Amino acid sequence: MAVSVREVAREAGVSLGTVSNVLNNPHNVAPHNVKKVKDAIQRLGYVRNDAARQLRAGRSRGIGVIVQDIRNPFFAELTRGAEDAAAENQLGILIADSDDDSEREKFILGLFEEQRVLGVLVTPVGIDLETLREMKNRGNAIVVVDQKSRDKSISSVSVDDVAGGAMAVTHLIETGRRRIAFAGGPLSDFPIGERLKGALKAVKNHHDVSLEVLETDSLTVLEGRRIGEEIIARPIHDRPDAIFAANDLLAIGVMQAVVVSPGISIPRDLALIGYDDISFAEMAIIPLSSIRQPSADIGKHAVKLLIEESDSNAGSHPKQLVFQPSLVIRESTTVSRLGKSANT
Repeated sequence: MAVSVREVAREAGVSLGTVSNVLNNPHNVAPHNVKKVKDAIQRLGYVRNDAARQLRAGRSRGIGVIVQDIRNPFFAELTRGAEDAAAENQLGILIADSDDDSEREKFILGLFEEQRVLGVLVTPVGIDLETLREMKNRGNAIVVVDQKSRDKSISSVSVDDVAGGAMAVTHLIETGRRRIAFAGGPLSDFPIGERLKGALKAVKNHHDVSLEVLETDSLTVLEGRRIGEEIIARPIHDRPDAIFAANDLLAIGVMQAVVVSPGISIPRDLALIGYDDISFAEMAIIPLSSIRQPSADIGKHAVKLLIEESDSNAGSHPKQLVFQPSLVIRESTTVSRLGKSANT
């Protein structure tokens, strides 16, 4: 049977009010009484039931985090950053995976609202701003992560994906590549579309450079392998000499297909660059060049912004924080078809 606060007070020889203050405002209690109560808690094995306090406060001490695919190391690192920031503020996080399913995402959003979480971080599947606006209007703190909110009333933390896409393709052009393919999808996914927009921007002023778009159903290693096998099956003269993959998992899948194929080499025949700079990029069989997103920092700043949003006085001043990506050059792009090393 659970030990009650009344039993703790009796064991410590103090009032119920003193026990309550030790649990909630220990700085207002004399040190010797704090010790009495803590010693009694330890002897009795008391475990605090926070449900009633949260019911009175109207919010829990948990933050809901919804990502598109927790198996993707980028989202895992983002969530870790969020968890670190939450712990610093004596908060916990509840992680949910929408699995790129908009209906599942709506269900989870509703569940988190019913649980009265402090707020929700969400990487939206598509752009369902109406659902997010309705939740915000009901008093819920919402922060969109991994893409910039196109509704100025909703805060977001993102990376400039147009700049990242341009950075990736500019690097490929500078290493001598002229037949470049962009692999990624669905293109309706906002960050993917932005990365493609940046890639197109990079080739705009290079009339001798072409950009082929290879749309994928998802951003997985299996889809990357499919793209790689499709390219290998083409006649040599019809193959791209470089691929910009919309994330590192796709790029690693392409690499898996190419390295087992005789007569085609990375980067001699096919330069390859990914996006996110996950830990596996550096550890790939051919270390992968990538566009780095500060994933942990995105998670940390999103939590800080969410805490601000949960304050009714700050909620009327939403913010859109945008980080800049950076280029990480490794062996998958460092040698051009002319045999020159890229300048790192």
